[in-house]
Amino acid sequence: MTDTQDRPLRVAVVGSGPSGFYAAEHLQKKHPGVEVDMFDRLPTPYGLVRGGVAPDHPKIKSVTRVYDRIAAQPGFRFLGNVNVGHDISHAELHAHYDAVVYTVGAQTDRALGIPGEGLRGSHAATEFVGWYNGHPDFRDFAPDLSVEAAAVIGVGNVAMDVARILASRTADLAATDLAGHALDALDAGRVRTIYVFGRRGPVQAAFTNPELREFGELPDADVVVDPRDLELDPLSAAELASAEDRTAEKNLATLREYAARPLQGRPRRIVLRFLTSPVEILGTGRVEGIRVVRNALVDDGKGGIRAVATGETEVLPVGLVFRSVGYKGVAVPGLPFDERAGTIPNAAGRVLAAPGAAETLPGVYVAGWIKRGPSGVIGTNKPCAVESAEQLLADHAAGRLPAPTGDQAALDRLLAGRGVRVVSFADWQALDRLEVERGKAAGRPRLKFTRIDEMLEALK
Repeated sequence: MTDTQDRPLRVAVVGSGPSGFYAAEHLQKKHPGVEVDMFDRLPTPYGLVRGGVAPDHPKIKSVTRVYDRIAAQPGFRFLGNVNVGHDISHAELHAHYDAVVYTVGAQTDRALGIPGEGLRGSHAATEFVGWYNGHPDFRDFAPDLSVEAAAVIGVGNVAMDVARILASRTADLAATDLAGHALDALDAGRVRTIYVFGRRGPVQAAFTNPELREFGELPDADVVVDPRDLELDPLSAAELASAEDRTAEKNLATLREYAARPLQGRPRRIVLRFLTSPVEILGTGRVEGIRVVRNALVDDGKGGIRAVATGETEVLPVGLVFRSVGYKGVAVPGLPFDERAGTIPNAAGRVLAAPGAAETLPGVYVAGWIKRGPSGVIGTNKPCAVESAEQLLADHAAGRLPAPTGDQAALDRLLAGRGVRVVSFADWQALDRLEVERGKAAGRPRLKFTRIDEMLEALK
């Protein structure tokens, strides 16, 4: 299918995570002959599937086989190691395509906003996750694992991953693709107690039941749950009774099982604490403790439940704090940004000229977390990306897309002229084979390259 100039529809997708691939897939299915160029600032594709999914969850990572089939379709190109907004501006990129779809995710984390948060040893969970997954941005993160106790703030799946990795045996982690530098550091680490704090109750926790049950399968860790936290207040009981999804019910049953389970005297301990919020991180120069407050749940007047602090506080001796209270998007140079929501303002995927504006930017779209905020799992991104791709195709059919002034060859010349070493999908496949070979030599499934210069050098 071609447009009125009898040439293929050309689309740039910025970001090579799940949303980017699902958007590309829908365009390929609905508009045969479309040319999709997928850009990523890293030489490696797959976004959080490579850099965020826990190494001990290989089944989740197997979704990349679907993305590989999308990448193998005619008209698809991967342009890795190209930082849109730095190597090429949005305006320059858009000049070479009929449309641009941004699927850049939510690249930073939300702060706790409490005293002591800036102390050494207080980190975003995203840093730790990127570090143990071998993400180049976090290669030199180097958390101090010589401490006896750590606190994880938040009860989503990322928080659960952080706690589980800290409580896992390195012999088990060695059977995964966890980064080599992280495996060495965890093996030498001394963390034995991991506190996990949720500000509301177990019914409101965001983790899934499989993630929670994994705690009970750790051979070297006891799971500690205070039965007091599992006594439901009237609001939580009503929420549980009216829930269509049974996740909270399953979670509560698992937590009650943990609370009743005798401690086995294992070398590590995961302590799950609900109705608890941090109010101050303590220490001189570095983290030495955390002050927490006991919460009660009240009706927020908007159909929801919020936590309010009581007067009951406690200080726990911890040397590490990982906050996991939500991701937040980062502005793309040249595009509007909603600072409060941490997203690019849009109407069902069409980018708005400004937050709250009625008019849209012709030929510019978003999908994934930068569109809707950080919510859902990998599969949640598919309908989100399909909606945005449908908007793009509708605008194309209606003749609303601005015609590009440059073509594929002109774009390649522009990047080459700026000294950008573009990494193709074939290059990535070569890196992939090298990582697997390096892993075999070390008795592991994969040994990742964790620095961009190492990747580019390997490709020589």
